[in-house]
Amino acid sequence: MARGRLRVYLGAAPGVGKTFAMLDEGHRAAARGRDVVVGLAETHGRARVAELLEGLEVVPRRTVLHRGTVLTEMDTEAVVARRPELALIDELAHTNAPGSRNAKRWQDVEEVLDAGIDVVSTVTVHHLESVGDVVRRITGVPPRETVPDEVVRRADQVELVDMTPQALRRRLAHGNVYPPEKIDAALADYFREGNLSALRELALLWVAGRVDEQLGRYRAEHGIAATWETRERVVVALTGGPEGDTLIRRAARIAGRTEGAGLLAVHVTRAGGLTGDGPAHLARQRTLVENLGGSYHQVVGEDVPRALLDFARGVNATQLVLGASRRSRPARMLSPGVGAETAALSGSIDVHMVPHEEAGAGRRRPPHPPAALTRTRRAAGWCLAVLGVPALAAAMVPLDGLSLSSRILLFLLMVVGVALVGGRWPAITASVAGFALLNWYFTPPLRTLVVARPENLLALVSFVLVAVTVSTVVDLAARRSREAARAGAEAEVLSTLAGHVLRGQAALASLLARLRETFALASVTLLERVGDPGPDDRADPGAWRILAVSGGPPCTHPDAADTDVVIDGSLVLAVRGRLLAASDRRVLEAFAAETAVALRQERLQREAERARPLAEADRMRTALLAAVSHDLRTPLASAKAAVDSLRSTEVDWSAQDRAELLATAAESLTALDRLVANLLDMSRLQAGVLGLVLRPVAPEEIVQSSVAALGPLRDRVTADVPPDLPEIAADPALLERVLVNVTANAARYSPPEHKVLVTASRHGGRVEIRVIDRGPGIPRELREEVFLPFQRLGDRDTHTGVGLGLALARGLAEAMGGSLVPDETPGGGLTMIVSVPVFSPEGDTSTEEDR
Repeated sequence: MARGRLRVYLGAAPGVGKTFAMLDEGHRAAARGRDVVVGLAETHGRARVAELLEGLEVVPRRTVLHRGTVLTEMDTEAVVARRPELALIDELAHTNAPGSRNAKRWQDVEEVLDAGIDVVSTVTVHHLESVGDVVRRITGVPPRETVPDEVVRRADQVELVDMTPQALRRRLAHGNVYPPEKIDAALADYFREGNLSALRELALLWVAGRVDEQLGRYRAEHGIAATWETRERVVVALTGGPEGDTLIRRAARIAGRTEGAGLLAVHVTRAGGLTGDGPAHLARQRTLVENLGGSYHQVVGEDVPRALLDFARGVNATQLVLGASRRSRPARMLSPGVGAETAALSGSIDVHMVPHEEAGAGRRRPPHPPAALTRTRRAAGWCLAVLGVPALAAAMVPLDGLSLSSRILLFLLMVVGVALVGGRWPAITASVAGFALLNWYFTPPLRTLVVARPENLLALVSFVLVAVTVSTVVDLAARRSREAARAGAEAEVLSTLAGHVLRGQAALASLLARLRETFALASVTLLERVGDPGPDDRADPGAWRILAVSGGPPCTHPDAADTDVVIDGSLVLAVRGRLLAASDRRVLEAFAAETAVALRQERLQREAERARPLAEADRMRTALLAAVSHDLRTPLASAKAAVDSLRSTEVDWSAQDRAELLATAAESLTALDRLVANLLDMSRLQAGVLGLVLRPVAPEEIVQSSVAALGPLRDRVTADVPPDLPEIAADPALLERVLVNVTANAARYSPPEHKVLVTASRHGGRVEIRVIDRGPGIPRELREEVFLPFQRLGDRDTHTGVGLGLALARGLAEAMGGSLVPDETPGGGLTMIVSVPVFSPEGDTSTEEDR
């Protein structure tokens, strides 16, 4: 029985219309005469979705009793027994109730498909297993149900049900997704505009990736080797030489001319091992490619032009960037070179030949390969060749019964033994000596170098050729064995280094210690040049400073080292203890490249640590100074007017009037007292004797205290903060100031019949405190203006209290590592969001999701 076909409607979030599209497809199929049933459709109380069920046959659900609760699930056996042409089955990632035949609904769908029934289903992008961690970091909510990506990828059709975040939020606000009591919480939490935009991008990228797979599969099935220019992809070929930086930047500029173009860098490694100038350049160039938004790849191939073009066609590249040949003019006359061959074979791929400083300079001659065998074995081979061959000839002289062919075989056996022990040259020497001894003692006429019979001459010459061939093969095998052992050792060291870096242990001291242990060195020193380079400063200790050292004594300048690696114009890695072979430099250069990265990370971290308190102090100082001019002038004017009125003899004030004037003066002086306290705090902060005191604070407590501090306005505020929220890292007094100011502003502008709502929820490594009002709101383009010092968008009423202003509120929030941003209240109004990091006992106020 042929397997059924699967069609999946994929959406970015709940409510975009996946179930609606599925049921609509069922009606269209039924209108075409197909037998359609609804295996399961979740309406979630949505009236328009429920209306679409009318006119379609619905297979009754089965009931499952679990812990005293009756649950309903799809009756898979009933659907299969009904044998329709098409079954509509909603929510592919759903987890079935305990005791069900299958744990997941997608497994039920597999059974229906195996029965030859076509299926139309739905899935939301956050249910795909591969993006679960990304969704958790974006929304702060881990997906409870997932479906393997492969299940959806195997679908015959995947159709994206798309909707803009603004349209989805409107649909939610109108009650078309969730019941009214859940709308505000959903809009403030999961259905925030930023969340929906990110989820929409995830869905689009996932579907685009599947389209890419389908296109690649189609081209492979139909044998299409030509490039289909669906979008620009620029591939830059790297040799490992210094010209790679120029090529990468040129390729990035080419890719940048087209929106959405891809940048890929590829290095072809010959099957015999690494070529080019070593891993130091490649490591730096890989970092450069990734910084420019591209990806780095490495392929193996003997024919470099064909390997490059195979890679380019495999990724559907449209342009290939190569450097002009470094080979000299005579060499280019003998062979066209990689660039010319690649251009000749490129077909529809555009090839760019980029000139650079290394062009025509010629390739470096590779270093002389090390001896294949140890010195001891070579000495033993020479002894065996010099002494063993004459000894064998002397032993065979008395044996008159041996034929010439037997004697040649014995000499050949001796030569093979010499080759196995000492390698090529002792064996070649033994073969030449054997030829002379066989000719002199055992080939007629004896005691002469003349060979009378041609077959004897042929036998002797064949003996020499076989002996030389065998010795060469043995020497080559020994050399390859040694190279394989060295490659294995290098791979192990580099693997250890990669693991060292991936585990976050890339500290300078640790890297240098690992390098010293790997090569059994006396000391490893990282040197940095002081000032501009001079002509002979490599031997001048005053021109270099030591950044890090492992072992001792350190090298004070590069010339004092046994081996040194120049990392860049100012950094040199100097090692002392023994001379390193040229073959060891590849690993040494890899360590040097990683050392430069570790140094850069340490310096950036130190700069960030030094800049953090300065930035916090600057934000605090700026916010306070912005508030001073307004806050000083207003309470001073009020207090002065009240005191002048009391001192006036022209008016006979009543006791009630005098009490009101005194109260006004007292309130104004209290405001001045708060301002003076702020100014004193600022002066202490500038002097470096006052910092933010961040400590764990319960969000519920800080919200309650800020509401209580509102005075008469507190009756217009409702606080709804879950008690199970984690503690946040904040200065309680400063955070209370922020909330009091923001909440007071919201209460002033919200209509009397609507109370201000203060809520809080966790999002990843932060807690967001939301102050929601139903006032007139603020246009999106003017939202940042409210954070100008005491900007009320044209309202100049000075009776509403002096406060600290939203400018200071934002400055205080940011000084504590938080933020203060405005957002739209669904249905009208303004929501101010105060975001504060969750407290961490280790002193780090962010979590892994936040990073």
